[in-house]
Amino acid sequence: MITPAFELTQDPDFLTVKIRVPYARASEFDVYFEGEDFKFYAKPYFLRQLTLPGRIVEDGREKASYNTDEGTFTIQLPKEVPGQYFEGLDMLTSLLAPKKSRSAKPLVEEIAASAELSEDNEEEFDWEVEQTPYEESSPALQHPYGFGNLRSGVFQRLQDELSDVIDIKDPDQTPAEERRRKRLAAEAAKFEPDHYLADFFEDEAIKHLLKYKPWWIDAHKKMTALQGESHQEHDSPAFVVFSEEEREQMRKFTNKSYLLDKRSRHHVYLGLIDILLAYCYEICVNEGDKNVESSWNIRKLSATLCWLEVSFSSIHDVLVSFGRRVLCYPLYRHFGLVTRAFNDTVMILQLGKAAVLKCLLDIHKIFMESDPAYILNDLFITDYCIWIQKVKSKKLAALCESLQKTTLSKSHMGLELEELEAAAVLVQEEEKALKAAGTVSKQQLLCSESETSDSEESSSTSSSETEGSDSDEQESSTSEDGEINSFQGTLQEERTAPLIDCNGLRQGTNSSAMEVGDGKSKVSLQSTTPPGKLVEELEMQIHSAMRLSEQPEGLATAGCVSQEQEENPVPEPDRFSEDAAGKGNFLEVSPKPNPFLLLCSTNEDED
Repeated sequence: MITPAFELTQDPDFLTVKIRVPYARASEFDVYFEGEDFKFYAKPYFLRQLTLPGRIVEDGREKASYNTDEGTFTIQLPKEVPGQYFEGLDMLTSLLAPKKSRSAKPLVEEIAASAELSEDNEEEFDWEVEQTPYEESSPALQHPYGFGNLRSGVFQRLQDELSDVIDIKDPDQTPAEERRRKRLAAEAAKFEPDHYLADFFEDEAIKHLLKYKPWWIDAHKKMTALQGESHQEHDSPAFVVFSEEEREQMRKFTNKSYLLDKRSRHHVYLGLIDILLAYCYEICVNEGDKNVESSWNIRKLSATLCWLEVSFSSIHDVLVSFGRRVLCYPLYRHFGLVTRAFNDTVMILQLGKAAVLKCLLDIHKIFMESDPAYILNDLFITDYCIWIQKVKSKKLAALCESLQKTTLSKSHMGLELEELEAAAVLVQEEEKALKAAGTVSKQQLLCSESETSDSEESSSTSSSETEGSDSDEQESSTSEDGEINSFQGTLQEERTAPLIDCNGLRQGTNSSAMEVGDGKSKVSLQSTTPPGKLVEELEMQIHSAMRLSEQPEGLATAGCVSQEQEENPVPEPDRFSEDAAGKGNFLEVSPKPNPFLLLCSTNEDED
């Protein structure tokens, strides 16, 4: 027989049961309901028994209809007490449970064989008794773990998957206190101050993540608004809606009861808070999207899942453990994310067990899609999904109130966060001061450079004026030098050109000789006089030449000779020499250079 998919809703007067039975024979179906019991049969579907949270009655108002297109039966059942609110209609797994026996008889009773036990009494046999296979008795659990500390020895068979699921090496041989001690040591070794400070100062991405609003924020706003208007308490199904996939998950769970002592129940509640905190962090940092890191984030941030922690003594211990792990392991390590997860967990608990169940079903799905993490479903999450459906709402409300009253600060982490932040702020202020000082010095340097450039400009202006005057002077000196150079050029031309004597005869400078009468004398000219003195002599000779040109020919010749004797005194034997024929020889020039030499013939030849 197939258990059909079903859904329960309600209004003030009716309970509505919607059952989906595709391809069923609609002409043959049976419905039974009385008090808190409801049964349905339509071949091949059989809804064996629903244990309702309230009583229904058969008074003629009941209705049933079948939709052939959808293949669904819709049955409306009148409430025994109109206006009564049926709690927990979304807890499908708990609704499928067989009704508990309310008899005070002992569970095991020894009876004698009786002849009255015959085949005629077989109809009275309870077919709803659950049968369990035979299990070998095992010794008491030495180091238990899992939901309610009900498991042990699991990882002895799963050594290959051990390192991918949990951080503890040998959980079956490690006591609870030693697990706690190793966990704290691993967290202290993993904490990185640089990573924490980087997220503390550069928190733009984290501020963006904190703006994300998951589904429970809107549901909580609606619940708060409705409670403020009517002051009437409503259960979360009015605000929390399960998808068809989530309903299918609940139908697949095997309903069972858990015998937990007071200490185990305490650990179960604290473990629930720890798991919800890790789930809220995962939803916040991934903005509701699932990825390959989702399973890792949830199990890594929950000490209950990762270290099989069972030694929590209070809600504060759970918050401290979660806060430390957020600051040590994931990508975003910011205390603001710890506070956000704390507030989100409070909202989920305030919405009631339906919201808690919806989160647990999502965790169950995430772990089921992760290869090694499915083991945690068997150890924790499946049992939590079944157990939460039977928890009293008052218990959950009391847990939420205790969580709200608990405070958490950075000093509780034991990682010296406040000291690190203060030191980092001091370093940052020093860097700012140094940067400001560098900016001031740079500005001063720029000012000094600007002043220097101004002074350089003024000096360059004055120097340009000076250079202008110097250039004028240089131009005048250049002109003077040009004149001198022109004189020197004239002198050079005169040196290279034929020399003219007083009688108008030309002499070649290469031979430096002229014929006087019948005799010939050669004169070699050499100039070693400095240029300044050369100019002076040149000027004097020009003036003398001009005077000679104005005098008579005889006087000019005498003056030329006399002036030549005055300027270049030469001993008599060196000036004139006569050979045997009585003719004059060429004059020899004195070692003292004479740039402009006028040679005159003797008066004897003219006579």
